[in-house]
Amino acid sequence: MAALAPCAVAAQVSWHAILADSGRPDADKARDADRKPAEMLAFAKVRHGQTIVDFLPGKGYFTRLFSLAAGPHGAVYAVTPQILLDRAKGRPLPPPVSGEPGRGNVHEIVANDRPFDLPSKADLIWTSQNYHDVHIWLGAAGTSMLNKQVFDALKPGGLYVILDHAGAAGLDDAGMAKLHRIDEALVKSEVVKAGFVLDGESDALRNPADSHGANVFDPSIRGKTDQFVLRFRKPG
Repeated sequence: MAALAPCAVAAQVSWHAILADSGRPDADKARDADRKPAEMLAFAKVRHGQTIVDFLPGKGYFTRLFSLAAGPHGAVYAVTPQILLDRAKGRPLPPPVSGEPGRGNVHEIVANDRPFDLPSKADLIWTSQNYHDVHIWLGAAGTSMLNKQVFDALKPGGLYVILDHAGAAGLDDAGMAKLHRIDEALVKSEVVKAGFVLDGESDALRNPADSHGANVFDPSIRGKTDQFVLRFRKPG
């Protein structure tokens, strides 16, 4: 279960054109070497015309890529839960990606208890470096609820892709909160329990030199953490 090579979907999406797009901020392009977006979008099986959810989109790095890949016949929903705004203590969100030129297919949603209340079922729900945060904020019960909501929001055969910072095996809640990492095995167990099938794993962002012992914001490891990428499929 390895990541697809970018050329495997070249007929559907031109990764080179997307990465070179003049509408992408220079700050985004500067991160491409570390984030390997062509490999990530190929692994997520992104296609033109899809309905894609970027859950907890941050500054919109992947939102912009999804917008370009989905094209004018697709839709991208950047979903931010209200709990994040509450924890931000008044700090504003980054400017909405939908306000940028050429981003007419992007829609921002601030969600309470129904984060994926979309006009239609999604082809892909993606979250990057955030699954551990859901655990920190909502605990195991809240994370279980999120996974069930993701399952219900996807089409049969739809994909749920989780990218996160790898933690040591058996890392507990206190360790997650301290290090902002999560045990990959825990993620697999929780998502499969929600009804998903593990459909693929990518080693593209692995870093064996990361000991998993430092906080991900520590200058010694920031931007270079060992990261796992898991693709789950809704049966059907």
